[in-house]
Amino acid sequence: MSSVASLSELFPSTVQGETIKNNPNELGQEDFMTLLVTQLENQDPTKPMDNLEFISQLAQFGTVSGIQDLQGGFSGLSSVLSGSQALQAAGLVGQEVSTSSNMGYLAEEGGELNATVALPGDATSLKLYVQDQSGQLIYSGSFGATEQGNLNVSWDGTDAEGNTVAPGRYRLSAEAWIDGQNEAVSVYPRQRVESVSVAGDGSGVLLNLADGSQVSTSSVKSFH
Repeated sequence: MSSVASLSELFPSTVQGETIKNNPNELGQEDFMTLLVTQLENQDPTKPMDNLEFISQLAQFGTVSGIQDLQGGFSGLSSVLSGSQALQAAGLVGQEVSTSSNMGYLAEEGGELNATVALPGDATSLKLYVQDQSGQLIYSGSFGATEQGNLNVSWDGTDAEGNTVAPGRYRLSAEAWIDGQNEAVSVYPRQRVESVSVAGDGSGVLLNLADGSQVSTSSVKSFH
């Protein structure tokens, strides 16, 4: 019974063309085939490899090869999608976005800070509060009866005495009188998108906001 002479005779396509350099800690396609052919060359002639076992090993090789091809394909697709997302996100530059944070940013002295108040029901009255980063209350404003839904509000960047405050980050909160009870309601300040960038780990596109923070597009609640 003759044995297989070499890897190139049994599977010539595995040794033609450019050599793929694998990680020394990983078993690549060529390594797999080398081991398989070596096993054939050194098998006991009186107890040859079972046909089913041989076919099973070839099937494993095909599975490994297919998975590697899929990984390469998905990697390429991911790059294309990231590029497409970046182009789409670039259209948001200059616009305002709201996230789940209630920290707003007053970009300039004498400017305004816009926000959205989410009312779970019709309110007979509404109060908006503004605190600095130390937690000190610097402003409060009252609104009349307001229907359920999203209410757009604006703070003019002044304190309770009407003095202009310095640019920076401020915390917004609100209370509404709904169904005879006073309850806290969500406030979502808006921030300007200054630029966009692609995350280093390839996880997606990041929006660079006016206060220097970064948020993913998936964390944006609304665009304005």
